[in-house]
Amino acid sequence: MTKTDLAARLRNACAAVIAAEQELTEIDSKFGDADHGLTMSKIARAVTEAVDQSEGGIQAMLDDAATAVMSLNGGSAVPLWNTWLDGMQEAAPEGEEIDVPGLQALFAKALEELNDMSGAQVGDKTMMDALIPASRAIAAYAGSDEDGLFAAAAKAAAEGAENSKNFVSKFGRAKSYGTQTIGTPDAGAMSMSYFFQGLAQA
Repeated sequence: MTKTDLAARLRNACAAVIAAEQELTEIDSKFGDADHGLTMSKIARAVTEAVDQSEGGIQAMLDDAATAVMSLNGGSAVPLWNTWLDGMQEAAPEGEEIDVPGLQALFAKALEELNDMSGAQVGDKTMMDALIPASRAIAAYAGSDEDGLFAAAAKAAAEGAENSKNFVSKFGRAKSYGTQTIGTPDAGAMSMSYFFQGLAQA
């Protein structure tokens, strides 16, 4: 897989998030600050611009994306996404090609870094409800092509985001609503799911 291929997938992922802005805002308005859709659109546009303008290899492109997100003003999603993208670049190759084991290392390191910062697990009704299953699907993938890897990740992320409906919020403003949050998916899990759905589009 080349840097150009990965860049295209990242653009697709960001476009999927931007297209879901209104839905994400509606979800977040129920128990949050109603700013998640706007914040995620800012993040997605910053990543897209960084990917478009990056001149180095894969590591440089992901580093540019993380740096672009870090400079944003926004909700709690900004430092979380910065940390996740920064973890990706730490494990990324400097050159312009990456294989399936390379992608697995990249997403494993990204999750590791975010775990250290977030502390949230599956069941806490956060972005991790989609990200952890997707990361596990990537780690468990035994095939040799990135199409299958991203498809497995997207499926796991979507199932995780849907499953977040069944949980009580344990973080952020939504935490104060307790069991009222059952039945509504987590906005962060949904935006992460859309991102992985976009990555799966070759």
